[in-house]
Amino acid sequence: MARKKQANGSSTPDGTPGVVATNHPRIDIMAATNGIEREVIKVNNANLTELKNACDDAVKTLLSRKELFSTIHTHTDIRLGLGWAGVFVAFGTAFYGYKVEFEKSKPIVWAGVILYGILTVTQALYAYFVERDTVYVGKRKTLAKRIETERISVSSRTVPAKREDPPRYSLSVSYVRSANSGKSLLGRGKGTDQRGYNEFFDEEGALDQEVFDRWVAGVVENVMEEK
Repeated sequence: MARKKQANGSSTPDGTPGVVATNHPRIDIMAATNGIEREVIKVNNANLTELKNACDDAVKTLLSRKELFSTIHTHTDIRLGLGWAGVFVAFGTAFYGYKVEFEKSKPIVWAGVILYGILTVTQALYAYFVERDTVYVGKRKTLAKRIETERISVSSRTVPAKREDPPRYSLSVSYVRSANSGKSLLGRGKGTDQRGYNEFFDEEGALDQEVFDRWVAGVVENVMEEK
């Protein structure tokens, strides 16, 4: 896999990694991990939630390296915004109800309760229908005669065990390359792959991060190379 050369000291106004000079979208993800000392990740092998969360965290740690992509926090920001709005509404409503006579405060208190409910439900609906299984969203800018923007979205889920097949970690990747602030679509790709958790975790629940990273890198690079 050919490596790409990143311009020294280059950066973009929105905080994405420096513009990468290249004639194609391919990158060597594993090259970005060379010489990196990884912390030991150990979980309970019998807990599928812990297994999935460990893999999700490893995906985010790998792809968010500054040599690769700049993380987009839109989903997190929206959920946090809705959550904090609900907290402020609840606090304001409780404080108003405490300070004002019960009968006089009822209309405002009811409005606060309804608004809090709307914010809570909206947050849950956003997580379920919009964010869904998204693990990581990132982008980077490349230079190939013009500045291009590459955006990647990664989602995951656990595939339950079936007969002799162990539980599996399924990874789905979506990739879009565009120019002119997204007005010109240059390419896109999608791909899904899955592996048994037992291929990444040993009997004591320790994650073989090099094996896992190599698999994730292969899935992502294959999707980015699609025409």
